[in-house]
Amino acid sequence: MTYAGDLSPQQTWEGLVSDPQAVLVDVRTQAEWAFVGVADLTAIGKEMVPIEWSSFPTGTLNGAFLQQLHEAVPLQAPVYFLCRSGARSAAAAEAATAAGWTSAYNVLDGFEGPVDEQGHRSVAGWKQAGLPWRQG
Repeated sequence: MTYAGDLSPQQTWEGLVSDPQAVLVDVRTQAEWAFVGVADLTAIGKEMVPIEWSSFPTGTLNGAFLQQLHEAVPLQAPVYFLCRSGARSAAAAEAATAAGWTSAYNVLDGFEGPVDEQGHRSVAGWKQAGLPWRQG
């Protein structure tokens, strides 16, 4: 089963702004939230929902992910999954779809995007799109 689709950070922002039920779930690790930053949705009266897909530093999958998602996001709500580059968030959108969410989306390029030729991030994604964010 596949999820509802891949959206750019700008399309995600527009969905969050236009639909009061829409939710942004950041599936990165606590370390990433604290040291890299988080999407700031306060301008639209929302809060990002942090639910780790996997833990740092071991990379162990969060066995309680779907339970935590059920506690935070109604099944009928559009849910946008965000990670660093779009890989973990795609897996989270797949899992959410399999668990009953019909409007689960992956945010393309994530929060920081892929690495460039020098191995640096922040070449694409939420931050580079100029969308609101703050240091964790």
